[in-house]
Parts: sequence; structure tokens; C-alpha cells
Amino acid sequence: MAGSVGVRQCGGVRGWWQELAELVLPVDCAGCGAVRVLVCAGCRQALSGAGAGPVRPSPRPGGLPVVQAAAVYDGGVRALLLAHKERGALPLAGVLGEALAGAVLAGGPVRAGPAPAEVALVPVPSARRQVRARGHDPARRIALAAAGRLRRAGVPARVAPVLRLRRAVADQAGLGARQRRENLAGALAVCRDGARLTDGAEIVLVDDLITTGATLAEAARAVRAAGLAAGPGDVLRAAVVAAPADSFGRLPGAVPRRPATRRGRKSRE
Repeated sequence: MAGSVGVRQCGGVRGWWQELAELVLPVDCAGCGAVRVLVCAGCRQALSGAGAGPVRPSPRPGGLPVVQAAAVYDGGVRALLLAHKERGALPLAGVLGEALAGAVLAGGPVRAGPAPAEVALVPVPSARRQVRARGHDPARRIALAAAGRLRRAGVPARVAPVLRLRRAVADQAGLGARQRRENLAGALAVCRDGARLTDGAEIVLVDDLITTGATLAEAARAVRAAGLAAGPGDVLRAAVVAAPADSFGRLPGAVPRRPATRRGRKSRE
């Protein structure tokens, strides 16, 4: 959970956390339905970040930075993301944050130097009505877990929620790539304290999922417009938990990914 970010996972903490999770969540794996485990070993491995790599949607929206994804959006990974986002399975933020941290690390260091630069994870904000309906902001919660995982790996990291929606946008579900770009054009802006909250840090835009790339492209536009990634040597990049399988194979030399086959219960988007 987000509140446990930065806490060492000692035996006692892990024990009560799992017991509490079983009270509020089904004991089945939220990814594949394996019994009596919150996230099974197979689904955890799929989200380990070991297979993280660059992704690019087609068509690629203008201004989209380089995006790293930890896993293919299919099967158990898809089910886990939906359980966290739409059904309030908040303890899943830990494993999803670990995956996001893997995607951030897969991008490699951008700024050279004797010590790693501090990373500012900038989550894409959800609309207020969505936050009210879900009871939480999924991308921000996963970002908090990812920041904790990065710090434990020796990478200075913090979450900088500097983006805000400055106008209403339509629900993206069912919209095509062009419609999504039009829907989001000019919709995001950096808050007044954005420069202070990201000062001296390497900015990485983060979200749970990339499909058309319209959301991350708009986030990148807002960050650049505010001058947060406009200095010499500044390279804006992004990281997500998951992406469609075919988006992994659209970069030179990339190997296309095969969607995983999920067993067990079906899920709905």
C-alpha cells in the first residue's frame, strides 16, 4: 500500500499486511485466480520488470518521449491492473509499483555524474470524478510504491504530482487514437509549485498503462511548456507498468512480445 512505501519489509510487517489484505480482498490471485495468495509467483514474475523495454504506439503521437514498459498488457497483468484501478484492490500497488520501478530503471541514467541523479516521478493525474468514483488515484498510488522501491535500490526518488487537469475531458474509453489526442489537447498544465517540486531532479512521467500514447504525449507537452525539461541535457522520458504486446516490437532491433495466456476468471475493462 502507498502508506507503507519506504518501510522495511520485516517479517512482522509482511505478516500483518498479508492478513489485512486477506480480509478485504479475495484470497485468490487477482491476476490468474490461483488460490490463497494475493499475487501468485507467476504473475509476480510477469511484473518483476525483468522484461522491461522501450515501447512505441502506432501511430506515434507527436511529442511522445521515449517510454519504457515493464510488462505486456495481457492476461494476469491486465487483470491485476484492473483490480487495482477499478475494484480498489489497493494492496496490489506494491507489486505494480515494483514493476513501474523496473521500467524506470530500464531507461537507464539520463544525466551523467558520480552519483545518481534524483528521480522525480510525475504521475499522470486522473479526473476528479474518476478519483471520487474509484476512491483513489491509481497512477499516483503506484508511483508512490515505485518511488519506495527505487529508494531501496539506492536510487534517490520522490513523487512530484505537479500535473493537473485544467479543463474537463471526455471518458477515453471507446475513443480512437486521433479522438484521444483531440480530447486531451491542451488539457494538462503544471501547477504553480511545479518548478520547486521538481528542482534538480530528472523527470520521469509515469502511468499505469500506455495504449495510444495520447495521455503521455499531452503530459510531456505540459511539462515542456512549463520549462521543466527545457534545459541543456534535459531528456524527458516516461515509464509505465504495461503496454500492448505489439508496441514492444516497433523499435529498431526490438523483439515482438507474445501476449500471455491467462487462465481462470475473466475480467472486464
